[in-house]
Amino acid sequence: MARFTVRRGADAEYLPLGPLAPGAEGLTRWRGVGEDDGAAHTDFGITRIEPGGRTATHVHSFEESFHVIEGEVVLATAEATVHLVAGDYGVIPIGVPHAWRAVGESGAAWSDLFTPPARARHGSDTYQVPELPDAEPIRVDTRDPRTRSFGNITAEHMNPGRQSQQLLAVSASMRTALLVYSGISLKMMVDSDLGATLGTLFMVQYEPDGKAGAHDHPLEEAYLITEGEVVATFDGEEFLLKEGDIAWAGVGCVHSFAATGAEVRWLETQAPQMPPRHAYRFVRDWDYLTEKLEEEK
Repeated sequence: MARFTVRRGADAEYLPLGPLAPGAEGLTRWRGVGEDDGAAHTDFGITRIEPGGRTATHVHSFEESFHVIEGEVVLATAEATVHLVAGDYGVIPIGVPHAWRAVGESGAAWSDLFTPPARARHGSDTYQVPELPDAEPIRVDTRDPRTRSFGNITAEHMNPGRQSQQLLAVSASMRTALLVYSGISLKMMVDSDLGATLGTLFMVQYEPDGKAGAHDHPLEEAYLITEGEVVATFDGEEFLLKEGDIAWAGVGCVHSFAATGAEVRWLETQAPQMPPRHAYRFVRDWDYLTEKLEEEK
């Protein structure tokens, strides 16, 4: 079985969620990768809700992370009822009751990571529970502890020149840090600091000359291209990924990325969460050792 998957946005097929969303009306989902692709930790896709759409309150025996791509939607949890807009993200821990509903006359779409994957043979690991009490929705506020499981990201958050204390909306910390290296910028979104324990979700941006050499991980990664295009190689096969495409690299899949002369941005997930050491195995580093050993003979 291949250790990677590439799915084109132009071929996306949105289907009813079925047991994944009890009592759902007006919800569909495109599963970009899941158990049928050989994934052990990743079920990643895009969910859409139509005007008037909603779900009943339910819980999962998997962790759910999400990032709103377009539109507005209300998510009710036991912690807070939150009015989400494009750029908002969050995590719904295992066993937390929640329900989705559309806002007014608009629909919405969000990417979501279920880890471990929802198993169809076990009722999609989802259970309908009593409804949550009605509450007035509040907006995501990264300084408000009532929305501590949520955040927001914009293009400005990916700009290295906008990271000074005077320009940040909250006090500077690892929560606001931007990692910048070799033409690549990375901003964490859903991680252990936000309350996730099984997966992470973050935004990656490549400058026109940005690139990452061939490497693999002891974890699975999924990618949703949100802007631009990038040349990606998975186990020696090259693909031009464009806006709306989804790709997945399993454990041991050697992959690399290179910008095509313009800025490119994508949403990335990792499951399980990155270990504290040896999360990257770069081919060039071990090729270097091979050369040194040859020299020493």
